[in-house]
Amino acid sequence: MTECNNAFRQGRAAARPASVVGSSRVLDRLRLSSQRRRIEAGMTLVEVLIVVSIMAMIATGVTVFALPKFKEAQVSTAKTNAQVLRRAVQDWQRVNMEVSCPTMSQLVEGKHLDSASNTEDPWGQPWALQCTDDDVFVQSNGPDTKQGTPDDISVPKIRTDAEN
Repeated sequence: MTECNNAFRQGRAAARPASVVGSSRVLDRLRLSSQRRRIEAGMTLVEVLIVVSIMAMIATGVTVFALPKFKEAQVSTAKTNAQVLRRAVQDWQRVNMEVSCPTMSQLVEGKHLDSASNTEDPWGQPWALQCTDDDVFVQSNGPDTKQGTPDDISVPKIRTDAEN
């Protein structure tokens, strides 16, 4: 019986013209490829959720590791800027033969500070300058922007009664 089926199939295929057989194969391939494209065209909800969760994990990692480093960098920058500002005040006092504290504009006008330099601390607060007869103190309220807290920055370090 299988011989009859094979002969029938061969006879049927042989009865078709070659151009029709070739074009039907091409059409079958096109249908299969368009079906594959439709199936593969979109993303499933699970795939989208996986991508979103991976992005959330990356953002969390950046926040956990980068944010503390950024805060440390702000404190370090504030200390460096305070030292530069202190030297500029000392230079201004030496040039003008005064013991009083200059203003920021006086330091810029006298070319002791660059006009492009930042005259505020990294937290957007103005620097506090205190001049005594023998020393210059530059102070910032620190990250919490409140005066008298442990995170305040002072150059040189102001000694409290508890430290003596």
